[in-house]
Amino acid sequence: MHDDAQPVPPPLPPLADLLATARVVALPLVTRFRGIDVREAVLFEGPEGWTEFSPFAEYGDEESSAWLEASVDYGWRQAPPPLRDRIPVNATVPSVDPDEVAAVLERFPGCRTAKVKVAASDQTLAQDVARVRAARQALGPEGRVRLDANGGWNVDEAEHAIHALAEFDLEYVEQPCPGIDDLAEIRLRTKYMGIPIAADESVRRVDDPLAVAEAGAADLLVIKAQPLGGIRRALSIVEAAGLPVNVSSALDTSVGLAMGAALAAAVPHLEYDCGLGTASLLAADVTREPLVPEAGAIAVRRVEPDPGLLDRYAADADRTAWWLARLERCHALLARRGSVL
Repeated sequence: MHDDAQPVPPPLPPLADLLATARVVALPLVTRFRGIDVREAVLFEGPEGWTEFSPFAEYGDEESSAWLEASVDYGWRQAPPPLRDRIPVNATVPSVDPDEVAAVLERFPGCRTAKVKVAASDQTLAQDVARVRAARQALGPEGRVRLDANGGWNVDEAEHAIHALAEFDLEYVEQPCPGIDDLAEIRLRTKYMGIPIAADESVRRVDDPLAVAEAGAADLLVIKAQPLGGIRRALSIVEAAGLPVNVSSALDTSVGLAMGAALAAAVPHLEYDCGLGTASLLAADVTREPLVPEAGAIAVRRVEPDPGLLDRYAADADRTAWWLARLERCHALLARRGSVL
């Protein structure tokens, strides 16, 4: 073997190793977000430290297995060398009333960027406009405002909405439409406005994450460590896509946010404030030292859960059984594929 040969990745650890330390938690949120009031997650400890498995409940096992692969990778392999020790982050504004926006932003001290949720199925465009206006007013002209539609518009709706919201000097619009073809179409239709289009779900919920770049469907990619199968796999997508990227989270506990921070720390060119400040949306966390924004940034570090908080916010017996069964099914999927870390 040559001295410069790449080391062989270690095999997937046995399920028993994951279950030995697994803890299922249910953390209350400050504000309803993505239709939930409580965020559930499984935490377990590997040789490198604690890690998190937390695909949203509606995701199937096939999609969720990528989240488990990422979780095991972070717990059993050393993270890539960091290029920075702090990650600038954005504030996240859920689909709240306009008069609640300022209070939400106060939970993100020092953040100069706000990502505002829009296109909720139970809300109108007028409500979105009022919320985005409130965010712009709270941040002032120097602040940055970006939108996240989570694929909630069709092409015509997206064109109309982006036109209505353009006056607020938008940094970009994330996932305005669900499909790659629709993203490419809305990017073409709104190009004259000069507002970049970002892809999130279209990167992590398709067979080929590079299809967005190949179709010219986005100006930048939003990447997340868990859904993409881990830090190294996400970095390989960044390199192959050749587009600017932002690193975001999926409403993780501080343990999961630490994984996202490790990814952001290893991205060669980090041009945007990252969506890794979402611990501020949790009313409780699993650590006494949560990864919440300080002066607009979070630290790049491992997070150690507090045993007392793990006990206090333990999920009930039924939910614990549900999550551990899901963990077992996803592990079996990875084992059948012969997955390595």
